[in-house]
Amino acid sequence: MRIISGDFKGRRLKAVPGTGTRPTSDKIRESIFNMIGPFFEGGRSLDLYGGSGALSIEALSRGVEQATIVDAEPKAIETIKENIQTLDIDERVEVFRNDAYRALKALRKREIRFRYVFLDPPYKKQKIAKEIEFLVEHHLLEPQALIVAEHDAKLRLPEQIGTCKMHKHEQYNSTTAVTIFVNEDERTMTHE
Repeated sequence: MRIISGDFKGRRLKAVPGTGTRPTSDKIRESIFNMIGPFFEGGRSLDLYGGSGALSIEALSRGVEQATIVDAEPKAIETIKENIQTLDIDERVEVFRNDAYRALKALRKREIRFRYVFLDPPYKKQKIAKEIEFLVEHHLLEPQALIVAEHDAKLRLPEQIGTCKMHKHEQYNSTTAVTIFVNEDERTMTHE
């Protein structure tokens, strides 16, 4: 795996050892960033299924200011930490070992809002619509925030989830699709 563009272009990333994590291919990652970017002016990103951290690190390379990366697997957390230390970006990244739902509850208490959210769960454990509902209900998204969900090609996500509307949907092969949602809620306050 390598960083495709931006400040860390060409730098190699370590993959999570073993077969428990399915990494996003460089080709799909490049396609995702062509759809949502390709470059950013600041903002904060959240990755609930960090794996190696490649999606968040790619976003940081392209101009995102801060990243929060979550994963439940110890090997993934170890790999994420190695990758961010290799690139000397420790101060721009928070890493949490937790499951997605617990992480969302903890983030809600901190009143952080995200401009970019990456959801790439194990295909057998997909709860993407519920996770987007939680992000919307608890005001964890900035207005016009982008949510990128990589999922099983057989999964059909709703056109609208709360204030988030489906923006793009691409199928890459018989197993992988990417759906992008945009938060159309224009409110800027943290609480209703």
